[in-house]
Amino acid sequence: MDIATIIGLVLAIAAILGSILAGGSIAAFIDVASILVVGGGVLAAVFIKWPLAQVKMVVPIYMKAIFNTATDPKIMIEEIQQLAETARRESVFALEKVPVEDPFLKKAVTLAADNRPPEVITSILQLEIDSLTERHKLGANIISNVGDDGPAFGMIGTLIGLVIMLQNLSGGPEELGKAMAVAILTTFYGAVLANVFMLPVANKLKFYSENEALVMNIIVAGVLGIVAGENPRVIREKLDSFLPPSQRNVEEDL
Repeated sequence: MDIATIIGLVLAIAAILGSILAGGSIAAFIDVASILVVGGGVLAAVFIKWPLAQVKMVVPIYMKAIFNTATDPKIMIEEIQQLAETARRESVFALEKVPVEDPFLKKAVTLAADNRPPEVITSILQLEIDSLTERHKLGANIISNVGDDGPAFGMIGTLIGLVIMLQNLSGGPEELGKAMAVAILTTFYGAVLANVFMLPVANKLKFYSENEALVMNIIVAGVLGIVAGENPRVIREKLDSFLPPSQRNVEEDL
């Protein structure tokens, strides 16, 4: 579970509700017609923009930003180093018997244990990385598009409210004030939907995708080093180049 995402959502909701309660009541910010314009409009846009198969994935994709956890590249590098030590001590074929939890690493190790040529291993694993990146890009784009549509339909609702208000100018200042408040609420709903619930989550999904692609590239480089029979310490030094200097393994000089 991503605690940072949950903390962010809770803080944003608390800040909005706190500011509302400090100057008025929550009831003043609830309008069924405005909710229908923004919610219904955004939902309609999703169905228009994307095939039904992708629409069904909106909720699972969104939940990944909350329940997913990023893989620590440093931990993966340490696991690859252990595999390299096993291959050097025994043989690359012994890797097939080593328990591996990560599916992509398991696939890479299996290809190595099957004595596949390095270029074949690279080709197969790179296709896997490219496919995953495209799937993740599509998911983030769907959430991002919902965020873009929120303010747009909020403005449409505001324009509808203004037209209705202008047609009833004889109602007096009090009635006009109420009508204006309702018209502005649609913009408020659209802005909250976009900037609290959608665009930040789309950014988090992009981060997860980049993190997973980084870990997968580390795996490819590590397994190719194992297949080439490189020293485990040399493999570790190569893989550390994927990390920021502050996270790299530093060994004391003997």
